[in-house]
Amino acid sequence: MSSLAKQAESAFDVEAIRQQFPILSREIDGKPLVYLDNAATTQKPQCVIDALVDYYSTCNSNVHRGAHQLADEATRRYEGARDTVAEFINAYSRNEVIWTSGTTESINVVANGLAQLLTADDEVLVTEMEHHANLVTWQQACKRSGAKLVVVPIKDTGELDLEQFSALLNTRTKLVAFPHVSNALGTLNPIADLTAQAKAVDAWVLIDGAQGIAHEPVDVQVLGCDFYVFSAHKLFGPTGIGVLWGKEALLTEWPVWQTGGEMISEVSYQDAAWNVLPYRMEAGTPNISGAIGMAEAIRWFSELDMDAVQTHEAALLESATRQAEAFDGLTIVGTAPNKVGVLSFVMDEGHPADIGFLLDRQGVAIRTGHHCAEPLMGRLGVPGTARASFSIYNTLDEVDALFAALNKVKTMLG
Repeated sequence: MSSLAKQAESAFDVEAIRQQFPILSREIDGKPLVYLDNAATTQKPQCVIDALVDYYSTCNSNVHRGAHQLADEATRRYEGARDTVAEFINAYSRNEVIWTSGTTESINVVANGLAQLLTADDEVLVTEMEHHANLVTWQQACKRSGAKLVVVPIKDTGELDLEQFSALLNTRTKLVAFPHVSNALGTLNPIADLTAQAKAVDAWVLIDGAQGIAHEPVDVQVLGCDFYVFSAHKLFGPTGIGVLWGKEALLTEWPVWQTGGEMISEVSYQDAAWNVLPYRMEAGTPNISGAIGMAEAIRWFSELDMDAVQTHEAALLESATRQAEAFDGLTIVGTAPNKVGVLSFVMDEGHPADIGFLLDRQGVAIRTGHHCAEPLMGRLGVPGTARASFSIYNTLDEVDALFAALNKVKTMLG
């Protein structure tokens, strides 16, 4: 066992964590579940499941509108969840926390407004490592406005080319969008430095935090970005709920995304006026239970020792990387020096889809394909990868189980 692994083992009680996740006791085809698909979605602790059940069991009601006790209780929990999120990311104001269905919708809210603000003289800067949600949205906004989409290259290791990032920034750059962490490679970007450089040319900055929010503390005031977006389900919360955080001065004037109930302050047959923040950006009946479940996930996560969590996850990645490097016929895709718990790889024997299928028969759950990052896969010269992604409840024994299963895969496909 490496020194990092010993340090992680002494500082972090992973078995106590695992006991809080009922799904981890499952078996797949008679074998213990080894869940290594956390970059796709994390599992949920019992307290989050209980929070969802409790809402539907005790105070299910629509929020803000009802003249009865159930509505009051639901509204208090729902708006309390907004406060929890604001505190978690150190927002300047609770009004800056906008509920969405997830990271993808959050980016679309910003991109839809941006398309109305761009001109043909403007540029939008993205990177070669983007998830489709943080690429296609800006691509379409540029097409509608005539602006230019500029793509910052990455190095063969999967890390951003920082020299090129600096060189491509200019006074025409209207917005810069980049991931906190690459979903396909695990590359951890220097988001504070990138933000500072973009702000130096007076560009707006959006950080796709879908993969970063569960692995690093996020303080939007320290970062200095204009928008930070993320989903609950990557942070041990429910699916179908996410957050667009944006600076209040921007969101107050940003073009609205959807119209309907709640976001209206006054309506006639000929015109309408929008509500104040945060409601002007939230049309229709919201995902009330999702917000409540997300807040419970944040409370649960916030009680953990983040230094111990990061040490544990680093030990998992170190063990996986060491075993992968020693595995004959396996090539790691994405070797940036700064990474979080993602091991993306290809094997000489077998297509990634075949690898994933055969691992599943042994109880090991991973993801295969291009991971909604098709242009990135083309840049790296692979059709797709097999991706094992780790979280706080994974163990070093599960890393060993992954490679024991891969040895069987190699034998079957060889």
